Amino acid sequence: MFPEGRAGLRHPLYSTYAAGMHANSPRDARALFLNGTVGVGKTTVAETVGDLLADAGIPHSVVDLDWLRKSWPAPPGDRFNFGMLLRNLRSVTGHYLDAGATRLVLAGVMEDQDERKLLADAVGAELTVCRLRAELSVIHRRLAQRHDSEPEALRWHLNRSGELDRILSRSAVDDCTVDAGTGSVADVAVAVLRAAGWP
Repeated sequence: MFPEGRAGLRHPLYSTYAAGMHANSPRDARALFLNGTVGVGKTTVAETVGDLLADAGIPHSVVDLDWLRKSWPAPPGDRFNFGMLLRNLRSVTGHYLDAGATRLVLAGVMEDQDERKLLADAVGAELTVCRLRAELSVIHRRLAQRHDSEPEALRWHLNRSGELDRILSRSAVDDCTVDAGTGSVADVAVAVLRAAGWP
């Protein structure tokens, strides 16, 4: 969790941000991919971005990509079931766009340029990638809280957090970066929207 938890929609910067928003037609749809290592807060921030869009009257959808890949066993050579993720993402985002969503907010992991190309194709909308960053010590504290009764899961996530952070730093797939290690969730969500140039 972030230090102050989810601050909801009463953030002082919200009215300033929302004042510039306006509804768009589906052909102007855009997607925002929140990238980052495990425990950095991608899903929590994505939900808050969705709340800001809803209060501004922007048709949108928020998708946690972990659920679109969650299938066992993963096929040989596809450790994190990326092929399943792409198939499901193409279908799910297509339904949301057909229903009139003009903004797609995606929380997940994108490790290299090849994955970016495949994910952008599956989404079917202009894609902006924003990486959430935080010190590993902050991430480790969050993971310890999240997996306090799951020692094996905690050990895996602690190891993966550093490994993935290094991978993402080398890959340079992101269009912008936002500090997710300090401030409230609402602070981070507003910073993400500004960095992405939305709406």
